[in-house]
Amino acid sequence: MAEDLETFRAETRAWLEANCPETMRTPMRGEKDATWGGRNPQFAHPDQKIWMDRMGARGWTVPDWPAAYGGGGLSPAETKILREEMARLKCRNPLNSFGISMLGPALLKYGTEAQKLEHLPRIARGEIRWCQGYSEPNAGSDLAGLQTSAEDAGDHYIVNGQKVWTSYADQADWIFCLVRTDKTSKQGGISFLLFDMASEGVSTKPILLISGYSPFCETFFDNVKVPKANRVHDENKGWDVAKYLLGHEREMISGMGLGGPAGDPMIDAARKGVDPILRAQIALFQVRSQAFKAMSERFIDELKAGRAHPAQPSMMKYYGTELNKARHELTMAAGGSDSLEWESEASNHGAAPRAWLRTKANSIEGGTSEIQLNIIAKRILDLPS
Repeated sequence: MAEDLETFRAETRAWLEANCPETMRTPMRGEKDATWGGRNPQFAHPDQKIWMDRMGARGWTVPDWPAAYGGGGLSPAETKILREEMARLKCRNPLNSFGISMLGPALLKYGTEAQKLEHLPRIARGEIRWCQGYSEPNAGSDLAGLQTSAEDAGDHYIVNGQKVWTSYADQADWIFCLVRTDKTSKQGGISFLLFDMASEGVSTKPILLISGYSPFCETFFDNVKVPKANRVHDENKGWDVAKYLLGHEREMISGMGLGGPAGDPMIDAARKGVDPILRAQIALFQVRSQAFKAMSERFIDELKAGRAHPAQPSMMKYYGTELNKARHELTMAAGGSDSLEWESEASNHGAAPRAWLRTKANSIEGGTSEIQLNIIAKRILDLPS
């Protein structure tokens, strides 16, 4: 077995070296360098599409998914080796996708065979971009209080209502959406639907953030017709799907703590001999970051093996977002007053301060830090309610 894995490592290394473009082995400079795919994809560099297509064709955008659904069919050990070899070459993530990080795992667990075959391969190849229809103006932390309705109309539903903080809704092709199909039960009256954002009656409105960028939107549904074949799991059982998906969303968000291009200015500043107090803060941050990285590796292994504690994603999400916020705070401190520059080419149009401002939402999205701490206290530490 060990010899087989070493052979797989050698073959994986050779394939990556031959197929990952050199431009895809450089740090991302900002949001535009991320590859999202979709019906009408936008690429800052043509090599983004080449890299996405090559990895998608091999099934390595989702290496541990079954090959029948567009995945690589790799074992947990092989998937870990692939991650390690990509990290060694500094390969960029070939495809950012809510379909991969959130919807895909939910479909693998709860979807029908027809739903898996229809959606998963297209997710794996980056052909469809998804958004998440969860939060509403009066149903954020109390998500089960949502009021977007889906009226039974025979072989389809008629959906009416509003979602808010819908990330990239104005750029997404499809949405996975929580709707109310029974008003007599809170959690027991929710269903989980999939539908095309090009459907008649769907509209979006971007929400401008303090950073000047707008990944979030308001999303409106006005008599949207959704086939019942697009309902995942049983009617009024959508809360089961929603909770399972939230665990994967929190795992995804926790990945912010593993680092990114914002870490480089800190290291450079430390080497240049900035203020000794700041250097000590950077050193402490790096120790905590390495500890979190080790914990993340363990968590992923336990998750793939089915041994992870159900509340562990909350712990990872909380600490990962705290690390990400700390990283950007230190980057700004290391840059001094120059970090506040907002518009010039030299600052990549204020990439550092805009990213720093964006991190303020990390402790809200995907479940607030307060909620995560309550979950940790109750379900991991066994503290009284």
